[in-house]
Amino acid sequence: MIDAGVPCIPGYQGEDQTTPVLIAEAQKIGLPVMIKAAAGGGGRGMRLVTEDSDLERAIELAQSEAENAFGSRDVILEQAIVQPRHVEIQVFADAHGEIIHLGERDCSIQRRHQKVVEESPCPVMSSELRERMGQAAVEAARAVNYVGAGTVEFLLDDKHQFYFLEMNTRLQVEHPVTEAVTGFDLVEWQLRIARGEPLPVTQSAVSLTGHAIEVRLYAENPAEGFLPSTGTIEHFFFPEQEGLRVDSGVESGDEVSPYYDAMVAKLSAMAKPARMRDCG
Repeated sequence: MIDAGVPCIPGYQGEDQTTPVLIAEAQKIGLPVMIKAAAGGGGRGMRLVTEDSDLERAIELAQSEAENAFGSRDVILEQAIVQPRHVEIQVFADAHGEIIHLGERDCSIQRRHQKVVEESPCPVMSSELRERMGQAAVEAARAVNYVGAGTVEFLLDDKHQFYFLEMNTRLQVEHPVTEAVTGFDLVEWQLRIARGEPLPVTQSAVSLTGHAIEVRLYAENPAEGFLPSTGTIEHFFFPEQEGLRVDSGVESGDEVSPYYDAMVAKLSAMAKPARMRDCG
């Protein structure tokens, strides 16, 4: 990403993973600093450090958690961006060299580094900022010769400076909000591109209409710090109405087991959703 000119957070991603080197690099970056697992995401292997005295212990915990979750103890260090927005750009690339973006999603409302509420457009987005972030996302995909659906995630600070966070090489849980405001069926696009077809539209044909918000419905226990909860779903019901979309993997009477993610459904509400477009 650095070589491709995509804005990146100052940090350390070297091969030397010894504790003294990591402590020295963290001090060189300057606190607060974020320690993150190099081999995976989702908040595992992540520690925010604000005091020098906490560095050694935080590194040990992050490396241990990273190894258990991803099979690798490697971590990276990043300058901590204080109170940023988490904004991601949906990109699509075909096997014929064409890459476009489909606007942004704001995923700033999180718990334990897991997204809870996602919306499009981002409340603080301007046309100029969207163009800059969209182009950076396209360049990120181009740098790795990407083909398919992808999500390039950024941290956006209060001065509208943005920094590359990661790229997810798939459709995201929150892709329905992008479908709502663009009118494109992204699952269909993914299948068409996998079949070798070109992108159905050019960048100039992409526009955002209305507003959409998605919330994730979790089986959790509020009394226990919202930890995942198991048991029988006694009653599961949503009304059918215009502008409301429910993507669910459960129904009344189902059991929530400990073997899968605690998310059981997604609820999306759309104001003036774009009409779904037929891309042939």
